[in-house]
Amino acid sequence: QVQLVESGGGLVQFGGSLRLSCAASGSIFSINDMGWYCQAPGKQRELVASITRGGDTSYADSVKGRFTISRDNAKNTVYLQMNSLKPEDTAVYYCNADIRRVGSRDVYWGQGTQVTVSS
Repeated sequence: QVQLVESGGGLVQFGGSLRLSCAASGSIFSINDMGWYCQAPGKQRELVASITRGGDTSYADSVKGRFTISRDNAKNTVYLQMNSLKPEDTAVYYCNADIRRVGSRDVYWGQGTQVTVSS
């Protein structure tokens, strides 16, 4: 069994900051790419940022310069530092991870954490 558990969401004012964390646990051999997605009400889930095992990152244009993704491979954890938050960042944020177990490789998702930015 593999679990991704997110934390760090909440309510913040316009211009504020939040730091999301997502820890993977279970019988994990290695983790390849990890990422953060967001889904606002009535919209499709979309990629916010991703990071390779080696630390290469990519970002959605809407968050470049404001959000930073990072990871701690020893802790099987990915982070999303969110600065200069805007009301349009309000969404449920999900982490995902490409995880290799003995004999298998799958993409796993966290349960989601709500981020609400008030104007």
